[in-house]
Amino acid sequence: MNTREIAMEYRLAQWAQALQERITNGESIKEFCQNRGVSRNTYFYWQRKLRKTASKQMAVKQAEATHNNLPAQRFTEIRIAEPAAIPETAQPGLIHMEIGGARITIDSTYPSDKLAVLLRELARPC
Repeated sequence: MNTREIAMEYRLAQWAQALQERITNGESIKEFCQNRGVSRNTYFYWQRKLRKTASKQMAVKQAEATHNNLPAQRFTEIRIAEPAAIPETAQPGLIHMEIGGARITIDSTYPSDKLAVLLRELARPC
């Protein structure tokens, strides 16, 4: 990786953090630009760059998954239980799931990447 690529990655990371902060803080784009002293054109330039980078990364991951004979990522419906249906034994900080008749309970701090692998395995046909 050359210096130019490193600098671009650094700027992308800085802008990704800034745009996330804008969303978290509930700022409008106009407020964000005024507060940071940047033009709307600059804002949208970096937003486009971030979207293109994310899109490329997703394409690479899909290609790797296909190459490694992994199933392509897909969306799975998640139904939230009605409050009355949540068991009285449920504890705060735990995630309860039922998948294909199997019940799973995990701590809410369980790493999301490991959870994704677990769910992928459970979704595979036997």
